[in-house]
Amino acid sequence: MHSLALLIGNGINNLVPNNSWQDLLEDMVRFCNAQGLVNYQQIKPFPLLYEEIFLKSLQVSRRKEIDLKTFIARKVSQIEPNELHERIRSFATDDIITTNYEFSLEGQVPTRNMGVIDEKVYSVFRHYEVKSKRYWHIHGDCRVPNSINLGFEHYGGQLQQMRNYVVSGTHYTSPGLPKHPFIKRLKTKESMGLSWIDLFFTTDIYILGLTLDFVETDLWWLLTYRARQLYYRSRSDITNKIVYFLPKEYKNDALVKLDFFAANGVQVIDSISGVDKLKYYHQVLDYIEKDVR
Repeated sequence: MHSLALLIGNGINNLVPNNSWQDLLEDMVRFCNAQGLVNYQQIKPFPLLYEEIFLKSLQVSRRKEIDLKTFIARKVSQIEPNELHERIRSFATDDIITTNYEFSLEGQVPTRNMGVIDEKVYSVFRHYEVKSKRYWHIHGDCRVPNSINLGFEHYGGQLQQMRNYVVSGTHYTSPGLPKHPFIKRLKTKESMGLSWIDLFFTTDIYILGLTLDFVETDLWWLLTYRARQLYYRSRSDITNKIVYFLPKEYKNDALVKLDFFAANGVQVIDSISGVDKLKYYHQVLDYIEKDVR
């Protein structure tokens, strides 16, 4: 039986008003004096819309990107924890993965990045340890504004770092980081648990509160690479499962995504009503607790 990890998105923050991606986008537009662009968000991928907002601001006011990311860091750090964050903290798992930038899940602001590499921009090893749990902020965190992953350029760099770690090997000089790629080390179980990526091959992953749009190129690459290893290479050392929770009301609007999940061996649970969001997430956590007994 595998250990489990939770992958959590911004959905659990949305229980409190003004914490959605829409709210953040509107705040960014105002900060950059880029009014008018927000009207096109439905047809523009968010990472490219971010680039447009930033580049427009750069042309007009020469505003530095660190100023925008520092503004975003301040905004998200104001998010208040709710009862779901508290329940998740008490969950029987050693690893909580999140795409969120703030520390509501930890319940406190940690002071030290415990990654084997002290990353300043990307987040392959970035994590904090609080009360014996590891919290992996895979898209950066508000303590280090430059690490916040929003734009197309940042996604490209993140994916490059991830693929190096998994497929071709890293070039860091840290003595604590093996130079061999993870996929080779997986056979011998050498130096496991250095990155959140390892968990996708060794631990049962339960994904909740994460829309997982197709712009999340880093996560979709990881899912497809794992599936290629599992089905094309027939690797017997990959035996964990990945489970994605989708409110049943959204099923008809997510049929294309469900096809991709099926192709990538991701199990989908779409039988729980999401009309009452708080109740939905509690039922999801109940389901996970029963599933791992």
